[in-house]
Amino acid sequence: MRIGHGYDVHRLVPGRPLILGGVIIPHPTGLLGHSDADVLTHAVMDALLGAAALGDIGRHFPDNDPAYAGADSLALLGHVVNLIREKGFTIENLDVTLIAQRPKVAPYIPLMKENLMRVLEVEEGQLNLKATTEEGLGFTGREEGISAHAVTLLV
Repeated sequence: MRIGHGYDVHRLVPGRPLILGGVIIPHPTGLLGHSDADVLTHAVMDALLGAAALGDIGRHFPDNDPAYAGADSLALLGHVVNLIREKGFTIENLDVTLIAQRPKVAPYIPLMKENLMRVLEVEEGQLNLKATTEEGLGFTGREEGISAHAVTLLV
């Protein structure tokens, strides 16, 4: 058994779509990044890579490589899933927390979970996804960015 933790953060800026868990969420700002900046999916990838001792997403998908400009993070996650399977691991479970003051993402969680479960090839009981605010504190509380934490168990 291997445990992995992933963390990611991106700044909110005007003129970008807000994509979380592969879902486009209506909001006046979106996340800044080289790829689609899907902070939720990035945290999941880092947790999986960490548990398998395969580095991090920056190693596999460098932000200075034009091949990943605007990349779909769910497609990158599919690549990560293949990497951990090649190392002989399967996903036992994932617990993911999205941290955002706004927008309220609760209505989008079922679709985000569906997207992640499809790419991860896991069942409902293997993926927990939740969201919280930071009560107006810190950069997420000031609506300057969004962060995510993910913890996984690989067997």
